[in-house]
Amino acid sequence: MNIIRKPLVFFLGSILLIAGLPVGVWLASWTIQAPGFDEVRALWVPSEAYLLDRHGEVIHSLRLDPSARRLDWTPLADISPALPKAVVAAEDRRFYRHPGVDVVAVAGAVADRVFHGRKRGASTLTMQVAAFLDAGLNRRDGRGIGQKLRQMALALALERRWSKAQILEAYFNRVGFRGELQGIAATAQGLFGKRPSGLGEAESVLLAAFLPAPQADPARLQARARAIAQAGMFHVEHSELETLVDGLLKHKPGILPEPNLAPHLARRFLKKPGERLRTTLEARWQRWVLEALRQQLAGLDGQNVRDAAAVVADNASGEILAYVGSAGGDSRSPGVDGAAARRQAGSTLKPFLYGLAVAQGYLTAASVLEDSPVNLETTTGLYIPQDYDRDFKGPVSVRTALASSLNVPAVRALGLVGVERFRDLLWDLGYAGLTEDGEYYGFSLALGSAEVNLPEQVNAYRSLANGGLWRPLRLLPEASGPEPRRVLDAGAAFIVADILSDSAGRSLTFGLDSPLSTRYWTAVKTGTSKNMRDNWCIGFSRRYTVGVWVGNFEGDPMRGVSGVTGAAPAWLAIMNGLHAAEPSPPPAAPAGLAARDIRYEPAIEPPRREWFLAGTEAETLRLVVAGTHAPRIESPPRGVVIALDPDIPPRHQRVWFKAKGGAAARFVLDGADLGPARSPWAWSPVPGNHGLELKRGDGAVLDTVRFQVRGPRP
Repeated sequence: MNIIRKPLVFFLGSILLIAGLPVGVWLASWTIQAPGFDEVRALWVPSEAYLLDRHGEVIHSLRLDPSARRLDWTPLADISPALPKAVVAAEDRRFYRHPGVDVVAVAGAVADRVFHGRKRGASTLTMQVAAFLDAGLNRRDGRGIGQKLRQMALALALERRWSKAQILEAYFNRVGFRGELQGIAATAQGLFGKRPSGLGEAESVLLAAFLPAPQADPARLQARARAIAQAGMFHVEHSELETLVDGLLKHKPGILPEPNLAPHLARRFLKKPGERLRTTLEARWQRWVLEALRQQLAGLDGQNVRDAAAVVADNASGEILAYVGSAGGDSRSPGVDGAAARRQAGSTLKPFLYGLAVAQGYLTAASVLEDSPVNLETTTGLYIPQDYDRDFKGPVSVRTALASSLNVPAVRALGLVGVERFRDLLWDLGYAGLTEDGEYYGFSLALGSAEVNLPEQVNAYRSLANGGLWRPLRLLPEASGPEPRRVLDAGAAFIVADILSDSAGRSLTFGLDSPLSTRYWTAVKTGTSKNMRDNWCIGFSRRYTVGVWVGNFEGDPMRGVSGVTGAAPAWLAIMNGLHAAEPSPPPAAPAGLAARDIRYEPAIEPPRREWFLAGTEAETLRLVVAGTHAPRIESPPRGVVIALDPDIPPRHQRVWFKAKGGAAARFVLDGADLGPARSPWAWSPVPGNHGLELKRGDGAVLDTVRFQVRGPRP
């Protein structure tokens, strides 16, 4: 009898409480100031920060809050109608009829507890939103009666101020469905790889089934999903639910297909969750450059090339339009920003050396430099630079020497202007890594021993495109920055750009058909560092400057890859994309230049029209022809160290043996007879110490030269 009487007494008391509860809670709700919907929405902070392009398009998403995965707030209009229908059917069937508190559900919950000993929730969707908004109500260990009453009062206050649609929108953005996924945007993408608008009926039913017990076993989830489908009158097959449940339980949530176009810049600039930072980048060019680099690396498969980077800048504004720090799918260190990393410059510094020599009046584009063996004394002994094709060309013009990237003439030009002055020019051009004085770098500075990075390279070449004016590059759309400053004479900059655009001038080394030749006006230079560790290709059109680096972040050498085969094809693909519908005519010559028809005596190069700084013009250039000498080996010189420049295709790996007055003599290398010495002898260099003899037919030795070859085997 007591067993029956106590539940009855408790039930009757509960009925009296429930009867008076709405009035008390309703009165209490008028004392609560509910926050506005717009206020709540404005306070929403995603776990991500976003890097935007110049037009506001998201180009990279970076998670900065590890506590939960939240994406941007999703309007109700962007959520599939199937989801609210399923959730209302599962969680709050009288949602559209109650004022925030469902008295019928509360009474049912009390009855279940009294007569059946079961705990059943009676929270409405509005009450759950109230719990999201009040930190004191959002408890994992349950809520006491006082907290429940406060939750109800806040729900009633919200319903007076918010529409049902706003309550649903807030609910779907704040609720956690599974694991770390908070809100429908993160959940839809993390579990199904979809936007919330793309959720189907089966997916919506399953998400509703997750809400009371996200970690429930598959059987319980499927049973609850089937019940929700029936209550909401969804046409969902059981087999479809089974497949979804099985797939989700095996899937790790939180892997979101967000934009991933600029990871290195995102890590550099994004600092706080929810941040949306606009840059100068152009999303379409960022995608284009990334794809061009990936295709080029794929084409170099098998040649030990894993990494590439590129930067594209607008010549006029200095705004960076594309910045790819790493593009290699096989990269061992994809987190390394290859654009910002410093690498040896190779031959890419030569244009500024010749520009300085022209500006100072030491050389003109028509001046003749001797491309022949030269002994350079260094702290480690004798050193001699080799040219691209391992051959000495004899007297060549500055135009040919620069366009064809001949090394010995560059070293001779450095001797004219001085290492210190050249180093100072490079510093003025923004090469911030050159912190030592000129003596530290020595003659090797002409051949690119200094370490540089891609933005520095692009901006230095951009100064040539802008007539010798330099101004910093920009990644953020801030004020225009400092006024441009002159670092090189405008006429000298024009002459250098004209040389770098000359396909005929570079044909001596690269041929007429190479990735350096475009159907529109461009000026371009390649470079490769020692042992083929770094490939560069930097060049500009009238509007853009593009720099590409190819190599390995770990520094191991590539196999048989030079600037013209490694970086240049990607540079060409990027330039072609930029100029698919935009012309690039040749620039107009600045004031202070004069054009002359020139010829050489003897005719070492064909007649042509050449540009000169006013006052340095020449029309006929006569060369002094050396007289005869006693039989001797002219090349290579005694004791020379021949450093093989890696910026050469293997088929061009040659060292030429030359003799004067040795028409009746023969070349003998390391004891092996090579043949008559009446004409130059092309030899494929082999690293090591060698002895070359000039012998008469009777075996008498006329001359002997010992030399050393350093570098990779061709």
